[in-house]
Amino acid sequence: MPYFRLQLVRSAIGLPAKTTRVLKSLGLRKRMSIAYTPVSSAAAGAILKVKELVTVEEAERPMTIQEIRKARSPPKGYEVEEVAQWK
Repeated sequence: MPYFRLQLVRSAIGLPAKTTRVLKSLGLRKRMSIAYTPVSSAAAGAILKVKELVTVEEAERPMTIQEIRKARSPPKGYEVEEVAQWK
C-alpha cells in the first residue's frame, strides 16, 4: 500500500486557523516534522490546500522513528580527503 511522505518545510504562524487545522489533520505540527499518510483522494485534497507549506514524496511503507533518526544522523568517524605533502 503506497503512502504519502509529508514534511512541513514552512511554518504555519500567521496563517488562518483553517490551514493550521488541515496541517494538524495530516499529522504535521512543527517545522521539518515528517508524517506518513495512506494515498487517498481525501489526503490528496488536504495536501493541495497546504501545498506551499509541505514537500510530498511517495513511499512504499512508512519509516519508523528509529529509521528516520538513523537517516538524519551523519556517518561516524571521519574521512581523509587528501594527504598533505610536507616539504
